Amino acid sequence: MANLKTKYLGLELKNPVIAGACNLSLTPSNLKKMEENGVGAIVYKSLFEEQIQLENLELYERQKEYEERHAEMITLYPNTGNETVYSKEHLYNLKKARDSVSVPLIASLNAINDETWVEYAAKLEETGVDALELNFYTVPEKQGHECEEIEQNQIKTVSAVRKAVKIPVAIKLSPFYSNPVKLIMGLEKAGADGFVLFNRLFQPDIDISTEQHVFPNNLSSQSDSRLPLRLTGLLYGNIGASVCASSGIMNGGDAIKMILAGADCVQTVSALYLHKIDIISKMVDEIKTWMDKKGYDSIDNFRGKLSNARSENKVPYHRAQYFDFKMSTAAIMKKYKVIN
Repeated sequence: MANLKTKYLGLELKNPVIAGACNLSLTPSNLKKMEENGVGAIVYKSLFEEQIQLENLELYERQKEYEERHAEMITLYPNTGNETVYSKEHLYNLKKARDSVSVPLIASLNAINDETWVEYAAKLEETGVDALELNFYTVPEKQGHECEEIEQNQIKTVSAVRKAVKIPVAIKLSPFYSNPVKLIMGLEKAGADGFVLFNRLFQPDIDISTEQHVFPNNLSSQSDSRLPLRLTGLLYGNIGASVCASSGIMNGGDAIKMILAGADCVQTVSALYLHKIDIISKMVDEIKTWMDKKGYDSIDNFRGKLSNARSENKVPYHRAQYFDFKMSTAAIMKKYKVIN
């Protein structure tokens, strides 16, 4: 019988299938259903600093509206401090979620300011979660904002958060870096325990009939897994941190591909929306069936088997442009040292 246990961020998971951060985790019944379907771990819905800022602005404007109506009434509202209802509710529900499931629960944070990353990382840790997932991305909207500055700020954030919390910290990245391998090595040196490849970002669209912006659902497709697969294969054997592959994980076969490339586990979200939470148990069964068929007793038996470090054919990880494989015979490739 195949053993699907794997380790991620130092946590032992019963299998490599993780439910990624999404609105589904906000419902207690969904959390329970994920656990019943055999999920290896759950990433709780992200805490967004932008939402906190919007609530603070709204409250500020309401307070100012009736400010000093007469000498004895400065304001209609009590002093609530800096925490918004949104952040308090999120932390409260996260703690309840942690108490309701037995599988590892990971908190997700999407902040903007340096001090906020540290402040809310510490507050999320207090809920009892097993690990943190920090979501990094900067919209390229400012001219003169050097790429080195962006990356160094992210490295500093990881270092600051790492000093503030004791639980493992994973970094969820986008693919939009000129040299993600180098950045990842810098983030690992700063204290990151693992990496999630990649973040599924919000992308706007335009309706040409109304000439207005629209906001469609941004679910992934199976082909989206190819980008994280390449970076996963390049990272295997080059870093000590965990790697969790995300984007385009729709079935057990997609998870197997990522593990063959070197991933410790995978995250899925779109599949949960498209095929319901029951898809988790199907994915786990597909992995187990494949392992039994291939004679693999554990995940470690085949993890990284087709990574850049262990694969004889280096072309899949080093060639980015299309070219005619039919003309590239093995002899020519060996001559020019494309393969050993």
